[in-house]
Amino acid sequence: MKITRIETFLVPPRWLFCRIETDEGIVGWGEPVVEGRAEVVRAAVDVLAEYLIGQDPLRVQDHWQVLSKGGFYRSGPILSSAVAGIDQALWDIAGKAYGAPVYALLGGALRDEVRVYAWVGGDEPAGLADEIAAQVEAGFTAVKMNAAARTSPIPTPAETAAVVERVAVAREILGPDRDVAVDMHGRFGPAAARRVLQAIEPLHPLFVEEPLLPEQGQLLAALVGATSVPIATGERLYGRAEFLPALHA
Repeated sequence: MKITRIETFLVPPRWLFCRIETDEGIVGWGEPVVEGRAEVVRAAVDVLAEYLIGQDPLRVQDHWQVLSKGGFYRSGPILSSAVAGIDQALWDIAGKAYGAPVYALLGGALRDEVRVYAWVGGDEPAGLADEIAAQVEAGFTAVKMNAAARTSPIPTPAETAAVVERVAVAREILGPDRDVAVDMHGRFGPAAARRVLQAIEPLHPLFVEEPLLPEQGQLLAALVGATSVPIATGERLYGRAEFLPALHA
């Protein structure tokens, strides 16, 4: 089996999908996209496609190694996302070729169910209570919200208090048997992040996501040591080496 064609499809408002065809009629789909950079990732897929045309699609790991490490410059959001979308499409082809779900090819199922949360925004406090209540009514046991919208480089006491107030609203509606997670999106500096974490700690967030920017990974361990709130990160990390500081934390 050989790869004969690779296409990409831009889908408004910000999505990009990749379709890989083979000479045996098996087609695979993937999603190579970075939010706000779909057209740039599309160009990267076009460049990588030059290597893949004519190749055996079932050599999935081999192609991942070549596409990820075969050039002088590696990783980064654009290249990594382009490779990831292609990788998804190749695994899709492999699953169809072998007549098995991809999770079986990757070692088998791990669990039969998984807990999920609902996203409720939170940039603006107006309507937050109603959004959370609606998700509770829908049966969700956890929600995730933004800590804040744009903040000052050094947040004022009022801005910090506003974060606490929003999380407190969520906690009041959710009660002690449900959870709220808070996404900081790296919008706070290291000192401000520590201050906010300490302020919301009594409200028992399930976790706080990305309290620091991804390039501040060397500061993560100190932040983890300053709070009992679980820290989630990694959304904007693209290679194994970039995860090392987070793992050390």
